[in-house]
Amino acid sequence: MDDVKYGEILLPGDEDTQARREKTVRKKFWPTFRRAVRQIPFSRDVVAAFYCALDPQTPLKVRGTLLAALAYFVLPIDMIPDMLVGIGFSDDIAVLSAAFAMVSRHMKPDHYSAADSALADEPQGMKTV
Repeated sequence: MDDVKYGEILLPGDEDTQARREKTVRKKFWPTFRRAVRQIPFSRDVVAAFYCALDPQTPLKVRGTLLAALAYFVLPIDMIPDMLVGIGFSDDIAVLSAAFAMVSRHMKPDHYSAADSALADEPQGMKTV
């Protein structure tokens, strides 16, 4: 995994790849987010990205990029193990930051409203759509 570049991680993939990633993200996003929330300085953006990635109005390439970043975030095996306190989510943060830079104009006020509701209602609001 050391040779993998963040740009390669964020490739949108084909429809089958996106479908697999979406299934994984829907299942594992909230449990992973709950573990990482204190280590992620931009939690609201991560949750908004989750809603943007699941929004059928989001362009396919953008959805694919966000799903790739979110799938990397929720997968237990990555460059720096998430269980390492303090640094475990640093690679995830880098991947998510790169994804946001690529697709930020597609993250709409509705995605942020959904994120705000989910975060305000925590843990009840932290459900998949």
